[in-house]
Amino acid sequence: MKTLTTTQELAEFCQAAARHPYVTIDTEFLRERTYYSKLCLVQLAMPGKGDENAVLLDPLVDGLSLEPLYGLFRDQSVVKVFHAARQDLEIFWVDAKVFPEPLFDTQVAAMVCGFGEQVGYETLVRKIVRESLDKTSRFTDWSRRPLSDAQKTYALADVTHLRDIYEFLAADLEKSGRAHWVTEELQILTDPATYDVVPNEAWRRVKTRNASPKFLAVVRELAAFRETHAQSANVPRNRVFKDEALAELAATKPRNSSDLGGSRLLLREARRGVIADGILAAVARGVDCPADQMPEPDRRREKLQVNPALADLLRVLLKSKTESAGVAAKLIANSADLDAIAAGMRDVSAMSGWRYEVFGEDALRLCDGKIALAAKGQSVKVIEL
Repeated sequence: MKTLTTTQELAEFCQAAARHPYVTIDTEFLRERTYYSKLCLVQLAMPGKGDENAVLLDPLVDGLSLEPLYGLFRDQSVVKVFHAARQDLEIFWVDAKVFPEPLFDTQVAAMVCGFGEQVGYETLVRKIVRESLDKTSRFTDWSRRPLSDAQKTYALADVTHLRDIYEFLAADLEKSGRAHWVTEELQILTDPATYDVVPNEAWRRVKTRNASPKFLAVVRELAAFRETHAQSANVPRNRVFKDEALAELAATKPRNSSDLGGSRLLLREARRGVIADGILAAVARGVDCPADQMPEPDRRREKLQVNPALADLLRVLLKSKTESAGVAAKLIANSADLDAIAAGMRDVSAMSGWRYEVFGEDALRLCDGKIALAAKGQSVKVIEL
Protein backbone atom coordinates (compact mmCIF):
# COMPACT_ATOMS: atom_id res chain seq x y z
CA MET A 1 0.00 0.00 0.00
CA LYS A 2 1.61 3.23 -1.16
CA THR A 3 1.10 6.44 0.80
CA LEU A 4 1.77 9.74 -0.96
CA THR A 5 3.50 12.23 1.34
CA THR A 6 4.90 14.86 -1.04
CA THR A 7 3.40 17.24 -3.57
CA GLN A 8 5.62 15.72 -6.27
CA GLU A 9 4.30 12.20 -5.59
CA LEU A 10 0.73 13.49 -5.72
CA ALA A 11 1.42 15.33 -8.99
CA GLU A 12 2.86 12.17 -10.57
CA PHE A 13 -0.17 10.13 -9.53
CA CYS A 14 -2.59 12.76 -10.86
CA GLN A 15 -0.74 12.91 -14.17
CA ALA A 16 -1.11 9.14 -14.51
CA ALA A 17 -4.78 9.29 -13.46
CA ALA A 18 -5.45 11.89 -16.14
CA ARG A 19 -4.77 9.19 -18.77
CA HIS A 20 -7.69 7.09 -17.51
CA PRO A 21 -11.45 7.58 -18.02
CA TYR A 22 -12.17 7.76 -14.29
CA VAL A 23 -10.64 7.82 -10.83
CA THR A 24 -12.32 6.75 -7.58
CA ILE A 25 -11.94 8.97 -4.52
CA ASP A 26 -12.85 8.87 -0.84
CA THR A 27 -11.82 10.80 2.26
CA GLU A 28 -11.47 10.24 5.97
CA PHE A 29 -12.04 13.23 8.23
CA LEU A 30 -12.96 14.36 11.71
CA ARG A 31 -15.71 16.81 12.61
CA GLU A 32 -16.80 15.99 16.15
CA ARG A 33 -14.83 18.87 17.69
CA THR A 34 -14.79 21.42 14.85
CA TYR A 35 -17.21 23.40 12.68
CA TYR A 36 -15.30 22.59 9.51
CA SER A 37 -14.21 19.05 8.72
CA LYS A 38 -10.53 18.25 9.27
CA LEU A 39 -9.26 16.30 6.27
CA CYS A 40 -7.11 13.41 7.53
CA LEU A 41 -6.74 11.05 4.57
CA VAL A 42 -7.57 10.85 0.86
CA GLN A 43 -7.91 7.52 -0.96
CA LEU A 44 -7.48 7.39 -4.73
CA ALA A 45 -7.63 4.60 -7.30
CA MET A 46 -7.30 4.40 -11.06
CA PRO A 47 -8.90 1.49 -12.98
CA GLY A 48 -7.39 -1.84 -12.02
CA LYS A 49 -7.82 -4.85 -9.74
CA GLY A 50 -7.27 -5.21 -6.01
CA ASP A 51 -4.82 -2.66 -4.63
CA GLU A 52 -3.42 -2.10 -8.11
CA ASN A 53 -3.25 1.60 -9.02
CA ALA A 54 -4.64 2.58 -5.60
CA VAL A 55 -2.90 4.93 -3.16
CA LEU A 56 -3.41 6.79 0.09
CA LEU A 57 -2.67 10.50 0.35
CA ASP A 58 -1.67 11.96 3.72
CA PRO A 59 -2.80 15.62 3.77
CA LEU A 60 -1.48 16.11 7.32
CA VAL A 61 2.15 16.05 6.16
CA ASP A 62 3.76 19.49 6.47
CA GLY A 63 4.35 21.22 3.17
CA LEU A 64 2.10 18.98 1.06
CA SER A 65 -0.13 20.88 -1.38
CA LEU A 66 -3.41 19.49 -2.70
CA GLU A 67 -3.23 21.61 -5.84
CA PRO A 68 -2.31 18.64 -8.13
CA LEU A 69 -5.47 16.90 -6.89
CA TYR A 70 -7.53 20.01 -7.56
CA GLY A 71 -6.05 20.14 -11.04
CA LEU A 72 -7.33 16.61 -11.60
CA PHE A 73 -10.72 17.73 -10.28
CA ARG A 74 -10.82 20.39 -13.00
CA ASP A 75 -9.88 17.94 -15.76
CA GLN A 76 -13.10 17.41 -17.71
CA SER A 77 -11.78 14.25 -19.41
CA VAL A 78 -11.68 12.22 -16.16
CA VAL A 79 -14.82 11.23 -14.25
CA LYS A 80 -14.37 11.62 -10.49
CA VAL A 81 -16.23 8.82 -8.70
CA PHE A 82 -17.36 9.11 -5.06
CA HIS A 83 -19.87 7.34 -2.86
CA ALA A 84 -22.15 9.66 -0.84
CA ALA A 85 -20.05 12.62 -1.91
CA ARG A 86 -21.70 15.48 -0.03
CA GLN A 87 -19.32 15.73 2.93
CA ASP A 88 -16.29 15.05 0.74
CA LEU A 89 -17.28 17.85 -1.62
CA GLU A 90 -17.86 20.24 1.25
CA ILE A 91 -14.27 19.74 2.40
CA PHE A 92 -12.84 20.58 -1.03
CA TRP A 93 -15.22 23.50 -1.57
CA VAL A 94 -14.36 25.08 1.78
CA ASP A 95 -10.63 24.53 1.22
CA ALA A 96 -10.24 25.55 -2.42
CA LYS A 97 -13.65 26.54 -3.81
CA VAL A 98 -13.42 23.68 -6.31
CA PHE A 99 -15.78 20.84 -7.23
CA PRO A 100 -14.70 17.62 -8.99
CA GLU A 101 -16.12 17.70 -12.51
CA PRO A 102 -17.45 15.61 -14.09
CA LEU A 103 -18.76 13.95 -10.94
CA PHE A 104 -20.34 10.53 -10.41
CA ASP A 105 -21.87 9.60 -7.05
CA THR A 106 -22.53 5.88 -6.74
CA GLN A 107 -25.08 6.40 -3.96
CA VAL A 108 -27.16 8.65 -6.23
CA ALA A 109 -26.69 6.29 -9.18
CA ALA A 110 -27.69 3.29 -7.06
CA MET A 111 -30.89 5.10 -6.10
CA VAL A 112 -31.73 5.57 -9.77
CA CYS A 113 -30.84 1.94 -10.51
CA GLY A 114 -33.32 0.61 -7.95
CA PHE A 115 -31.11 -0.07 -4.92
CA GLY A 116 -33.21 2.19 -2.66
CA GLU A 117 -32.66 5.53 -0.97
CA GLN A 118 -29.24 6.37 0.53
CA VAL A 119 -27.91 2.85 0.06
CA GLY A 120 -24.65 2.29 1.93
CA TYR A 121 -21.30 1.47 0.35
CA GLU A 122 -21.09 -1.82 2.24
CA THR A 123 -24.42 -2.90 0.75
CA LEU A 124 -23.28 -2.13 -2.79
CA VAL A 125 -20.03 -4.03 -2.26
CA ARG A 126 -22.02 -7.03 -1.10
CA LYS A 127 -24.66 -6.88 -3.85
CA ILE A 128 -22.54 -5.84 -6.83
CA VAL A 129 -18.98 -6.93 -6.09
CA ARG A 130 -20.05 -10.00 -4.08
CA GLU A 131 -17.48 -9.21 -1.41
CA SER A 132 -17.67 -8.28 2.27
CA LEU A 133 -15.95 -5.39 4.04
CA ASP A 134 -13.95 -5.49 7.25
CA LYS A 135 -15.46 -2.66 9.32
CA THR A 136 -13.28 -3.04 12.43
CA SER A 137 -11.56 0.30 11.73
CA ARG A 138 -14.80 2.20 11.21
CA PHE A 139 -14.37 4.36 14.33
CA THR A 140 -10.70 5.18 13.82
CA ASP A 141 -9.30 8.56 14.84
CA TRP A 142 -7.90 9.32 11.41
CA SER A 143 -5.87 12.28 12.67
CA ARG A 144 -3.51 10.06 14.67
CA ARG A 145 -0.24 8.89 13.18
CA PRO A 146 1.11 6.41 12.31
CA LEU A 147 -1.80 4.54 10.73
CA SER A 148 -1.71 0.77 11.12
CA ASP A 149 -1.77 -1.62 8.16
CA ALA A 150 -5.32 -2.61 9.16
CA GLN A 151 -6.44 1.02 9.03
CA LYS A 152 -4.80 1.52 5.65
CA THR A 153 -6.41 -1.64 4.26
CA TYR A 154 -9.81 -0.52 5.52
CA ALA A 155 -9.41 2.92 3.97
CA LEU A 156 -8.16 1.65 0.64
CA ALA A 157 -11.14 -0.71 0.28
CA ASP A 158 -13.36 2.36 0.01
CA VAL A 159 -11.94 3.11 -3.45
CA THR A 160 -10.85 -0.28 -4.80
CA HIS A 161 -14.34 -1.85 -4.75
CA LEU A 162 -15.75 1.48 -5.89
CA ARG A 163 -14.25 0.85 -9.34
CA ASP A 164 -16.42 -2.24 -9.92
CA ILE A 165 -19.48 -0.51 -8.49
CA TYR A 166 -19.00 2.47 -10.78
CA GLU A 167 -18.56 0.36 -13.90
CA PHE A 168 -21.66 -1.70 -13.06
CA LEU A 169 -23.88 1.31 -12.34
CA ALA A 170 -22.61 3.32 -15.32
CA ALA A 171 -23.44 0.41 -17.63
CA ASP A 172 -26.88 0.04 -16.03
CA LEU A 173 -27.61 3.75 -16.52
CA GLU A 174 -26.50 3.58 -20.14
CA LYS A 175 -28.81 0.63 -20.73
CA SER A 176 -31.83 2.21 -19.00
CA GLY A 177 -31.33 5.70 -20.43
CA ARG A 178 -31.50 7.21 -16.93
CA ALA A 179 -28.09 8.88 -16.81
CA HIS A 180 -29.79 12.30 -16.95
CA TRP A 181 -31.60 11.44 -13.70
CA VAL A 182 -28.23 11.21 -11.97
CA THR A 183 -27.04 14.43 -13.62
CA GLU A 184 -30.06 16.30 -12.23
CA GLU A 185 -29.48 15.00 -8.70
CA LEU A 186 -25.79 15.90 -8.80
CA GLN A 187 -26.55 19.53 -9.63
CA ILE A 188 -27.48 19.98 -5.97
CA LEU A 189 -24.15 18.52 -4.83
CA THR A 190 -22.16 20.90 -7.02
CA ASP A 191 -24.13 24.01 -6.05
CA PRO A 192 -22.11 26.31 -3.73
CA ALA A 193 -25.36 27.22 -1.94
CA THR A 194 -25.47 23.64 -0.62
CA TYR A 195 -22.36 24.32 1.49
CA ASP A 196 -22.22 28.08 2.05
CA VAL A 197 -24.16 28.70 5.26
CA VAL A 198 -25.57 32.24 5.52
CA PRO A 199 -25.81 33.12 9.25
CA ASN A 200 -28.95 35.23 8.81
CA GLU A 201 -30.73 32.23 7.29
CA ALA A 202 -29.62 29.75 9.97
CA TRP A 203 -32.85 30.28 11.96
CA ARG A 204 -34.78 28.32 9.35
CA ARG A 205 -33.14 25.10 10.56
CA VAL A 206 -34.22 25.66 14.16
CA LYS A 207 -37.44 23.83 15.02
CA THR A 208 -39.68 25.73 17.44
CA ARG A 209 -43.36 25.52 18.35
CA ASN A 210 -43.78 29.28 18.54
CA ALA A 211 -44.15 30.82 15.09
CA SER A 212 -44.90 34.41 16.09
CA PRO A 213 -42.77 36.98 14.21
CA LYS A 214 -41.61 38.61 17.48
CA PHE A 215 -40.33 35.30 18.79
CA LEU A 216 -38.75 34.35 15.48
CA ALA A 217 -36.94 37.70 15.32
CA VAL A 218 -35.02 36.75 18.47
CA VAL A 219 -34.49 33.20 17.16
CA ARG A 220 -33.04 34.62 13.95
CA GLU A 221 -30.55 36.86 15.76
CA LEU A 222 -29.48 34.12 18.17
CA ALA A 223 -29.03 31.59 15.35
CA ALA A 224 -27.03 34.11 13.30
CA PHE A 225 -24.73 34.85 16.23
CA ARG A 226 -24.24 31.15 16.96
CA GLU A 227 -23.38 30.40 13.32
CA THR A 228 -20.95 33.31 13.05
CA HIS A 229 -19.21 32.45 16.33
CA ALA A 230 -19.02 28.74 15.47
CA GLN A 231 -17.47 29.52 12.09
CA SER A 232 -14.90 31.99 13.46
CA ALA A 233 -13.93 29.74 16.40
CA ASN A 234 -14.17 26.57 14.27
CA VAL A 235 -16.28 24.75 16.86
CA PRO A 236 -19.54 22.81 16.36
CA ARG A 237 -22.58 25.05 16.66
CA ASN A 238 -23.93 22.88 19.47
CA ARG A 239 -20.79 23.67 21.45
CA VAL A 240 -21.88 27.31 21.46
CA PHE A 241 -25.42 26.46 22.55
CA LYS A 242 -27.93 23.84 21.46
CA ASP A 243 -31.26 24.42 19.74
CA GLU A 244 -33.12 23.75 23.00
CA ALA A 245 -31.14 26.49 24.74
CA LEU A 246 -31.70 28.82 21.78
CA ALA A 247 -35.47 28.35 22.04
CA GLU A 248 -35.32 28.94 25.79
CA LEU A 249 -33.32 32.16 25.34
CA ALA A 250 -35.76 33.38 22.68
CA ALA A 251 -38.63 32.79 25.10
CA THR A 252 -37.02 34.28 28.25
CA LYS A 253 -35.20 37.13 26.45
CA PRO A 254 -32.39 37.68 28.99
CA ARG A 255 -31.24 41.28 29.39
CA ASN A 256 -28.14 40.81 31.52
CA SER A 257 -25.68 38.23 32.87
CA SER A 258 -27.89 37.65 35.90
CA ASP A 259 -30.75 36.62 33.60
CA LEU A 260 -28.40 34.29 31.71
CA GLY A 261 -27.50 32.60 34.98
CA GLY A 262 -31.12 31.52 35.33
CA SER A 263 -31.09 29.52 32.09
CA ARG A 264 -31.64 25.80 32.58
CA LEU A 265 -30.24 24.70 29.23
CA LEU A 266 -27.34 27.06 28.54
CA LEU A 267 -23.86 25.56 28.91
CA ARG A 268 -21.81 26.97 31.78
CA GLU A 269 -19.10 28.36 29.50
CA ALA A 270 -21.75 30.22 27.48
CA ARG A 271 -22.87 32.25 30.50
CA ARG A 272 -19.80 34.44 30.49
CA GLY A 273 -17.30 36.00 28.13
CA VAL A 274 -17.72 36.49 24.41
CA ILE A 275 -20.59 34.02 24.02
CA ALA A 276 -22.61 35.61 26.82
CA ASP A 277 -22.03 39.06 25.33
CA GLY A 278 -23.07 37.79 21.91
CA ILE A 279 -26.25 36.23 23.29
CA LEU A 280 -27.31 39.42 25.07
CA ALA A 281 -26.59 41.54 22.01
CA ALA A 282 -28.51 39.13 19.75
CA VAL A 283 -31.53 39.10 22.07
CA ALA A 284 -31.52 42.89 22.17
CA ARG A 285 -31.44 43.09 18.37
CA GLY A 286 -34.31 40.63 18.10
CA VAL A 287 -36.44 42.44 20.69
CA ASP A 288 -35.84 45.79 18.99
CA CYS A 289 -36.47 44.48 15.46
CA PRO A 290 -38.94 46.67 13.54
CA ALA A 291 -42.20 44.95 12.71
CA ASP A 292 -41.62 45.19 8.95
CA GLN A 293 -38.28 43.34 9.26
CA MET A 294 -39.48 40.44 11.39
CA PRO A 295 -39.21 36.98 9.80
CA GLU A 296 -42.33 35.24 8.61
CA PRO A 297 -42.57 31.45 8.53
CA ASP A 298 -43.79 29.80 5.34
CA ARG A 299 -47.41 29.02 6.16
CA ARG A 300 -48.55 28.27 2.62
CA ARG A 301 -49.02 24.58 3.27
CA GLU A 302 -50.84 25.22 6.54
CA LYS A 303 -53.55 27.08 4.63
CA LEU A 304 -54.01 24.51 1.89
CA GLN A 305 -57.47 23.12 1.25
CA VAL A 306 -56.57 19.50 0.66
CA ASN A 307 -58.93 17.21 -1.22
CA PRO A 308 -58.41 14.02 0.84
CA ALA A 309 -59.90 11.70 -1.78
CA LEU A 310 -57.60 13.09 -4.47
CA ALA A 311 -54.63 12.84 -2.10
CA ASP A 312 -55.40 9.15 -1.57
CA LEU A 313 -55.59 8.57 -5.33
CA LEU A 314 -52.21 10.28 -5.73
CA ARG A 315 -50.75 7.90 -3.17
CA VAL A 316 -52.01 4.93 -5.15
CA LEU A 317 -50.64 6.40 -8.38
CA LEU A 318 -47.26 7.08 -6.75
CA LYS A 319 -46.99 3.53 -5.46
CA SER A 320 -47.84 2.14 -8.88
CA LYS A 321 -45.41 4.40 -10.76
CA THR A 322 -42.47 3.86 -8.43
CA GLU A 323 -42.92 0.10 -8.39
CA SER A 324 -42.83 0.12 -12.19
CA ALA A 325 -39.77 2.40 -12.25
CA GLY A 326 -37.96 0.47 -9.52
CA VAL A 327 -37.36 3.49 -7.25
CA ALA A 328 -38.50 4.20 -3.70
CA ALA A 329 -41.72 6.22 -3.48
CA LYS A 330 -40.28 8.69 -0.96
CA LEU A 331 -37.60 9.64 -3.47
CA ILE A 332 -40.35 11.11 -5.62
CA ALA A 333 -42.67 12.71 -3.08
CA ASN A 334 -43.53 12.51 0.60
CA SER A 335 -46.99 12.64 2.14
CA ALA A 336 -46.90 16.42 2.54
CA ASP A 337 -45.99 16.83 -1.15
CA LEU A 338 -48.95 14.69 -2.21
CA ASP A 339 -51.31 16.72 -0.02
CA ALA A 340 -49.89 19.89 -1.56
CA ILE A 341 -50.45 18.60 -5.09
CA ALA A 342 -54.00 17.60 -4.17
CA ALA A 343 -54.56 21.15 -2.89
CA GLY A 344 -53.36 22.74 -6.13
CA MET A 345 -49.68 23.47 -5.39
CA ARG A 346 -47.26 22.77 -8.19
CA ASP A 347 -43.91 24.02 -6.85
CA VAL A 348 -42.88 20.65 -5.42
CA SER A 349 -39.93 18.54 -6.50
CA ALA A 350 -42.19 15.86 -8.00
CA MET A 351 -43.23 18.38 -10.65
CA SER A 352 -39.82 18.82 -12.22
CA GLY A 353 -37.03 16.83 -13.84
CA TRP A 354 -36.96 13.05 -13.81
CA ARG A 355 -39.55 12.93 -11.03
CA TYR A 356 -41.99 14.59 -13.40
CA GLU A 357 -41.26 11.89 -15.99
CA VAL A 358 -41.92 9.10 -13.51
CA PHE A 359 -44.86 10.54 -11.59
CA GLY A 360 -45.54 14.26 -11.94
CA GLU A 361 -47.00 14.27 -15.44
CA ASP A 362 -49.61 11.62 -14.67
CA ALA A 363 -50.26 13.20 -11.25
CA LEU A 364 -51.30 16.39 -13.02
CA ARG A 365 -53.47 14.44 -15.45
CA LEU A 366 -55.14 12.69 -12.52
CA CYS A 367 -55.82 16.03 -10.83
CA ASP A 368 -57.28 17.39 -14.07
CA GLY A 369 -59.58 14.39 -14.52
CA LYS A 370 -57.84 13.18 -17.66
CA ILE A 371 -56.98 9.72 -16.33
CA ALA A 372 -58.46 7.26 -13.86
CA LEU A 373 -57.03 4.34 -11.87
CA ALA A 374 -58.24 0.77 -11.91
CA ALA A 375 -57.12 -2.41 -10.20
CA LYS A 376 -55.76 -5.11 -12.48
CA GLY A 377 -54.75 -8.19 -10.56
CA GLN A 378 -51.96 -7.19 -8.19
CA SER A 379 -51.25 -3.95 -10.02
CA VAL A 380 -52.91 -0.59 -10.72
CA LYS A 381 -53.67 0.44 -14.28
CA VAL A 382 -53.93 3.99 -15.64
CA ILE A 383 -57.02 4.49 -17.80
CA GLU A 384 -57.35 7.37 -20.27
CA LEU A 385 -60.61 9.32 -19.97
